[in-house]
Amino acid sequence: DLVRHLSIPVKLDFIGVCSYGSGVSSSGNIRFTKEIEIDVNNKDVLLVEDIVDTGLTLSYIIDYLKAFNPKTVKICALLDKHERRNANIKIDYACHEVAEGFLVGYGLDYNEDYRNLAGIYHLKL
Repeated sequence: DLVRHLSIPVKLDFIGVCSYGSGVSSSGNIRFTKEIEIDVNNKDVLLVEDIVDTGLTLSYIIDYLKAFNPKTVKICALLDKHERRNANIKIDYACHEVAEGFLVGYGLDYNEDYRNLAGIYHLKL
């Protein structure tokens, strides 16, 4: 949805990362399910995240991207759970700040379920 609202020329790529197992907290094991495919050397990079919780996964992604020598890396998050932040990262653009609770819908999942919901909801466990 975001890309349709951009009025400037952009090159778009996706990075897939998994840090949650079958629960509601990070497994601590971060693995890439899709790596970057475009050249970001000396380019301005806007990393768009669905949700930033502890920030540990995002910190891992930022370190990964820095190996490709981008000019800058800025972070945009749809949902920012800053109260749970463990990593020293700065969210440059946050659409919504959210409190505790596990969220699903609009791409966010629980055990790979609920991604297809049109809205974002708190999951009652």
